[in-house]
Amino acid sequence: MELKKLMIDTKSAWVDFPGLPGFEVEVANLSRKELTSLRKRCTVQKFDRKTRQAVETLDEEKFVTEFTSSVIKSWKGLTLENLETLLLINMEGKNAKDELEYTTENAEVLVNSSTEFDTWLNEVVFDLDNFRTGTKTKPVQKTRKVSEE
Repeated sequence: MELKKLMIDTKSAWVDFPGLPGFEVEVANLSRKELTSLRKRCTVQKFDRKTRQAVETLDEEKFVTEFTSSVIKSWKGLTLENLETLLLINMEGKNAKDELEYTTENAEVLVNSSTEFDTWLNEVVFDLDNFRTGTKTKPVQKTRKVSEE
């Protein structure tokens, strides 16, 4: 049995967003190889006049665009009411129960505009437990020892 044949580059899974009932995001795990490739595509060379050398810098806008399209595949249950907890929106004349449809543009705006969503996304995407096959187990909560007197 060879490890190379067992490995897969990416796998997607539906993950509940904590604290917003009904909001689920289909996310894909990125392998180290894919992440490195993504970073290379988003790196630009600029000439530094002081050192007179080319300097590589990450184009952050391009990185967010590429990262978002690579890891967010879809979502469901993102109501305007839920969205309002993630960022400031204009609710005037809108029904709070209406859902915001998934588009790559909507996903990119959400990642760019909501620190809470961006932080959660980075934690989920790189946590292999979210993508393992088999039954998902709930995390074991640590219990405090109660002293007996």
